[in-house]
Amino acid sequence: MELKIQIDNYFFSYYAEGASHNPPILFLHGFMGDRFEFTQTMSVLSKRYYCVAIDLLGHGNTEVIDRQKDRDDNYTIQSTANFVIKFLDLLRIDRCFLVGYSMGGRVALYLALHFPKYFSRVVLESASAGLSAIAERSDRLDRDRQLATKLETDDFKAFLEKWYQQPIFAHLRSHPNFERMLEQRLHNSPTQLAKSLRNLSTGMQPSLWEKLPTNQIPLLLLVGELDAKFVQIARQMTQSTKLAQLEVIASCGHNIHWEFPQLFAEKVQIFLNNVSSE
Repeated sequence: MELKIQIDNYFFSYYAEGASHNPPILFLHGFMGDRFEFTQTMSVLSKRYYCVAIDLLGHGNTEVIDRQKDRDDNYTIQSTANFVIKFLDLLRIDRCFLVGYSMGGRVALYLALHFPKYFSRVVLESASAGLSAIAERSDRLDRDRQLATKLETDDFKAFLEKWYQQPIFAHLRSHPNFERMLEQRLHNSPTQLAKSLRNLSTGMQPSLWEKLPTNQIPLLLLVGELDAKFVQIARQMTQSTKLAQLEVIASCGHNIHWEFPQLFAEKVQIFLNNVSSE
């Protein structure tokens, strides 16, 4: 069911499935996703877990209460993480499993490194630890700001179609449900997405590479073998912390949970089940 909860100047929309007395899993969607991003995964896991998915700021049905108080710095990775922690506190979830995809994976890693007491295990799907070089961050931020301007000025559907022409989505475009996914993305507000893109850009966030060796939480890194860039990033991340394990999914691109939802759910469940043996 869809629910709303007020945190500061925002009504955050979220979706929950499963019995609330079961171990909780929090799902964080990627850019232009929403609380329904992981519904196929949640329908499998909700038999044993309490599955919760939130619309991150700038996405889905999460609403601004007073637009005059809607500051850009509320959309940064630091503020996004703080909102997630406030969300968990309001739901009285002291500790949970965490699953994040792409942009949501970056937020999940930030949470794991800065708020480790809240999370027992973390799944990072097609995620990175940011950019370590200042020049790389500056270049990425410039490109994301240009894209944000296009979001505000161009036809949203045309922007979406061009976005998914990127090489990392090549395999996803041939998926039979690709058009349905595009329709789901159209429920977002392009103006709000632009704020997210500018402020939650990989070029805006601090690099997490330096902090990764201090990680205290078991991590599962899932990447598709056709997503060469993120396979390389995931290998580097796995080498940076002893508590990370990597699985490369065959014949898959950037969005594993959409291309192979059943397999993705199985991989997550196996990883989470291992907590009982620790």
